Amino acid sequence: MSIQSRLTPLQPDQMSEDQQRVLADILKGPRGNLDGPFLAWIHSPALADHAQRLGAFCRYGTALELRLTELAILTTAAWWRSQAEWQIHAPIARSAGVSDSVIDALREQQPPTFTRADEQCVYDIGQLLYHTRRVDKALYDQGVALFGESAMVELIGVYGYYALVAMTLNIFDVRRDSGAPLPFDE
Repeated sequence: MSIQSRLTPLQPDQMSEDQQRVLADILKGPRGNLDGPFLAWIHSPALADHAQRLGAFCRYGTALELRLTELAILTTAAWWRSQAEWQIHAPIARSAGVSDSVIDALREQQPPTFTRADEQCVYDIGQLLYHTRRVDKALYDQGVALFGESAMVELIGVYGYYALVAMTLNIFDVRRDSGAPLPFDE
C-alpha cells in the first residue's frame, strides 16, 4: 500500500547521512517501514530521530494493554479527524480487542458505549483532556486506581504523541492509497 504526502518524496540516494541513519533506525525497529508521520519527519532527521524513539515507546513500551493504547490512539485520530492515523490504527485496535461498536462510534464522532471500565476511563480522559485541556480530580483518581501513576503518565504521553502524529499527518496531507473511502469528511 503506497503512502503519499504533499512533501517532496525522498529517495535513499538523495538523503543526507542523518536522514539515511534515521531511516535505517526506523526500518530496523518494530515498525519496519517509513509509514505515517515518518514520511514527513524524515525531512527533519533530528525531529524524526527523537519522535521515532518516543513513538516506539508510546506504541510498544507502555504499561498499558495494547487495547487501551489503541483506544487512546483512535480517540485522538477521531478528535483530529486524521485520515491516515485512523486508517493505520483502526485495524490494529480491532485486532487488540477494541469492539467494532466502539470503533464505529468514534469514527462517527459519537460517544461509544463501553462494557469495560478501563476503556471508559481511557476515553473519558481523552475527551476531557481535548475538550477542557485538564482532567478533574475524580477522573484522575479513577485512572490512577485502574492503571497506576506510571501508566497514567504514559497514557497522557500517548495522547500527546499521537496528537503530534495527527497534526503532522493532517498538515502534510499524508494518505494511504488504499482505495477505500476516507474515514472522516473533509
